[in-house]
Amino acid sequence: MHVEHQLPTPASGGGRVWTVFLLACIAVAGSLYLSLGMKLKACPLCFYQRSFAMGTAAVLLIGMLAGRSHRGVLLPLVVPMVIGGLGVAIFHVCLEFGGKLECPSGVWGLGSAPMQSLAIYIVLTLAVAEGIQQSRRLGERVGLISLLGVVLGVLLAWGSIASVPPMPPTPTKAYDSPPDICRPPYRGE
Repeated sequence: MHVEHQLPTPASGGGRVWTVFLLACIAVAGSLYLSLGMKLKACPLCFYQRSFAMGTAAVLLIGMLAGRSHRGVLLPLVVPMVIGGLGVAIFHVCLEFGGKLECPSGVWGLGSAPMQSLAIYIVLTLAVAEGIQQSRRLGERVGLISLLGVVLGVLLAWGSIASVPPMPPTPTKAYDSPPDICRPPYRGE
């Protein structure tokens, strides 16, 4: 029995898998840089988004190491994690826009950390969707599996959001420093 251990290449149709893997690695690196490089503290919603990105990168790496014969199923396998992370990121940014949270600035001050997470999850989702479309054009049956992945992703996002511990109370006085963690804003008089 011969087991193929060759990584997919762009020529073999694995280019989209590599793209999604690199995007997931960028998401993980950015998230870790916020905590380790910028010394920000991740709130529970941030941790969920980071975990979904780490899971996506890990599944793709192990799948790519398993060989080309598994390439067709790799992107549908990460759909639940990408959709779960996207759902949590959307919720997180909605809390921020709704004035329920104030969050620290992201890398290079380009928007808040949750806004940057939402941006990378949108790009990840589009890359996964394009990769799945490419697989379908090559004759692989990934449509129903991918749809199930979307449903599971929505359920994962819901479970993550529903299980977040309650936020601390709204402060009664102004904060002494800019946010280093997502927190309820001060509502001065």
